[in-house]
Amino acid sequence: MSRAIVLASRSPRRRELLAQAGFSTICVPTDVEEESATDGPPFGLAVANAELKAMAVALARPGDLVLGADTIVVFEGEIFGKPRDLAHAREMLSRMSGHVHEVITGVCLVEWGRRAMVKFHETARVRFRALTAGEIQNYLDSIDPLDKAGAYAAQEDGGRIIECIEGSFSNVVGLPMERTVEALERHFGSVN
Repeated sequence: MSRAIVLASRSPRRRELLAQAGFSTICVPTDVEEESATDGPPFGLAVANAELKAMAVALARPGDLVLGADTIVVFEGEIFGKPRDLAHAREMLSRMSGHVHEVITGVCLVEWGRRAMVKFHETARVRFRALTAGEIQNYLDSIDPLDKAGAYAAQEDGGRIIECIEGSFSNVVGLPMERTVEALERHFGSVN
């Protein structure tokens, strides 16, 4: 018998990725205060925030398998999370225009009743096309950038701003499905 994965997120993209892979999910969003800076490598921040989200839900649901994830964009050593407003989104896209940045997703899977926890991260490199101010504005008018790390949505891109992706496409969307499925099978048995 299959069981649902409790997704500690409001992200419709993560829920959709899990559904496409055959997993049923229950969304239980958290309001935890995410970390915003790290003394270590950027992936540490993504993994720490994924764990914060997962544990906030897992402690209240110890018998469930909980998945927390956090995606960040790193450009020239600076971490880009979700933009504060449209001006900040425009600034992010302008800076990354014509350049390569990294998308890092931290994942934490936890079943607190068994004291089982697995954490990992995945990194992909994304190259943006050289964009004009008008192209950036048209893009921002067509999506909601305020809930997306780096102010863009790979799944809605259609070649408008992304020139190429090296690594997992689903990671850039918000959840590295290849690694997630492997971790679920290896550490938590058959889920779906």
